[in-house]
Amino acid sequence: MEEKKLDVNSIIGFVLIFGILIFMFYNNRPTPEELEAEKAKQEQVATEAAEKAIEKPVVTKSPAINLQDSLAMANYKSQIGAFGFTAPTEGATILENDVLFLKINNKGGHIIEAKMKNFVTYDSVPVHLIKDGNGSFGLNFATSDNRVLNTKDLFFEPSLTNDNGNQVLSLKARTSNTQYLEYRYEMKPNEYMVDFTIRSQGLDQVISANKPVTLDWRLKGIRHSKSIKYENRYTRLTYNHEDDKISKLSEGSDDEETEEDIKWISYRQHFFSTILATDEPFKTGELTSKNLVEEESRIFGFTKEYSSTLPLEIKGGELTQNLHWYFGPTDVEVLSEYKDLGLADSIPFGWGIFGWINRYVFTPFYSLLSTYFPYGIAIVIMTILVRLAMSPVTYKSYLSQAKMKVLKPEITELGEKYKDNAMKKQQETMKLYGKAGVSPMSGCVPALLQMPIFYALFMFFPTSFALRQKAFLWADDLSSYDTIFEWTTNIPLISTFYGNHVSLFPILASIAIFFYMMMTTGQNMPQQPGMPNMKFIMYLMPFMMLIFFNNYASGLSLYYFVSNLITIGIMLVIKNVILDNDKIHAQIQENKKKPKKENKFQRKMREMMEQAEAQKKAGR
Repeated sequence: MEEKKLDVNSIIGFVLIFGILIFMFYNNRPTPEELEAEKAKQEQVATEAAEKAIEKPVVTKSPAINLQDSLAMANYKSQIGAFGFTAPTEGATILENDVLFLKINNKGGHIIEAKMKNFVTYDSVPVHLIKDGNGSFGLNFATSDNRVLNTKDLFFEPSLTNDNGNQVLSLKARTSNTQYLEYRYEMKPNEYMVDFTIRSQGLDQVISANKPVTLDWRLKGIRHSKSIKYENRYTRLTYNHEDDKISKLSEGSDDEETEEDIKWISYRQHFFSTILATDEPFKTGELTSKNLVEEESRIFGFTKEYSSTLPLEIKGGELTQNLHWYFGPTDVEVLSEYKDLGLADSIPFGWGIFGWINRYVFTPFYSLLSTYFPYGIAIVIMTILVRLAMSPVTYKSYLSQAKMKVLKPEITELGEKYKDNAMKKQQETMKLYGKAGVSPMSGCVPALLQMPIFYALFMFFPTSFALRQKAFLWADDLSSYDTIFEWTTNIPLISTFYGNHVSLFPILASIAIFFYMMMTTGQNMPQQPGMPNMKFIMYLMPFMMLIFFNNYASGLSLYYFVSNLITIGIMLVIKNVILDNDKIHAQIQENKKKPKKENKFQRKMREMMEQAEAQKKAGR
C-alpha cells in the first residue's frame, strides 16, 4: 500500500484551521462577570432542589439510564453536595505483597500493571506481565434503552480495607447509593493468586436481559528471554474445558476456537503465566491467539496477542461471578498449590506417558538433586543415573547388533546366491534368522523403549522453571542458549536457521552423537535395497543437532552431550569386556542345530512367502 505523506499545502491548511479555532475561542470566551453570574445561578438552583428534597421526597418512575449517564449525574450531584457522594476521579490503587505488585486503575477498574518482585528478565529488568497498556479487561453489555457500554470507560470508586491480613479492594461504579457494579480484589500474603469477584446490585432495570453480558480479556505477551523465537515456541494459550480436558491453541500460527464449559484460561508466556480461573465454568468462550514474532520489526518486544470473549450469566437480574487471577511463574511447585483449580496442568509436560514421566519422575527428581548440588552438576548427575538405569536396554541393543554382525557373511552369501530373486532371498534370510535365534527387530525394540525417556527429557529442559537463569560453566542461563561468539550483522539463511551466535554445548553434543552413531550405525548395519543410507544419516543427525539446538536451552544440549559420552563408555565396556564375538558365534551355531519351533506369526509369514513364491513360479 502506498504510504501517505503530508505536502506543503496540507501543512499550511492545518496551520490556518488551527489559527481560526484559536481566534474563535478567544472571541467567544465568557467574561469574568458572566462566569460569576452563572456560578451564583447554579448555587441557587442546587439550594432550592435540596430544600424540596428535605421537605417532601418525591419518588418517580423514570426510564432506566445507562451507567455512563448515571455517573455523570452522580458527579454533578456530588459537586453540589446534595447527597454526599464522593466523585470518582482519575487515579489508581496499589495492591502488593512480598511476591506480587498490582496497580488497578479507577477508570475501568482493571489491572494496568502486574509485576513479579522476585524475578528479572534476561536484561535484568523486572518481569512485567501487564504494563504500558498491553492488557485490557472489561464487561460489554446492553442497557434497557439499547445502548452498548464497556466498563473500561466507567469510573469506579475505590475502597481499600484489610481483612485478617488480606488486602481487599472494592471498586464500585454507581448509579446511586444502592445501585452499582462492583469489582472486588482480594490479595493474600505471599500469594500469586488474587481472588476477583464481579457483582451488581440494583441494576436489574439498567442491564438489558435480552442481550448477554460478555467479559472481554486481551493481552499481548511481553518478551522476557534472550531468544524471542525460542520463548515464543513455549508461549501458548492453554485452557481447561469439558470435564478437565486440556487443550491449546497453535504455538506457531494464528488460531481461534470456540469452546464450552471453560474452567480456566492460561495466557502462558514461557516461564510466566497470566491465568483467569472461575469457580463456575463459563458456558462458552471464544479464544484467539495471534503470533507477533513474525512481525517483530513492527511489534518488537511482544510474542503473541491473546483474546477471550466469555458470556456471563445474569441470575435474578443481577451479575455474580467468582473469579481468580494468577500472575506468576509457570512453576509446577507454585501452581500445584492450587490443586482445586488444577492450574499445574497448564504446564507443557508433554502428552500421555511422556508427560507423566516428565511431571512425576524427572521434575521432582531434578528438584531433589538441585537441592544438594549446583544446577549444572545436578543435570550431569541425573544424566548419569538415567543412562545407568537404561544400560540393560543398551546392552540388549548392542548384543543384537553383535549377532547381526556375526551373521553378516552368511547374509551376504544369500544375497549373492538369490540376487535375481528378492522373494527367495527374503525367505532364506528369515530362515537363517530363525535357525540362529536372531531377530532383526530385536535391536529396534530397546530403542523404542527409550523413546518415552527421550521425549520426556526433551520437554523437561525447555519448560523446567528451576533452570531459569541458573549458570553453569560458560552458560549464564541453562534455560536459554549459551554463547561463545556472536555478531550483529544479518547473514541470509545463517541468521534465519542458525542465529547470530555460536553455542558451544550443541557443538559438543553433535560431536558426541557423531561418534556414537559411528559405533552403532556406520560399521554394523549393511546397506539394504530400499533402505535409507545409514552413513548419510550418521552425518546428517549431528549436523541437524548442531543447527537445531543452537537456539535451544543449553541445559538440554548439556544433557545430550553427557548422555552420549556415557552411552559411548557403556558400549565400549560391553564390546571389549562383556561381549565375546567368538562365544556369540559359537552360540549361534548351536542354535542352528536345535529344532526351532515356529510361533503363529512366524508360521504365517513363512506360509505367505511360500505362497507368493509358488504364485510367482506358476506365473512363469
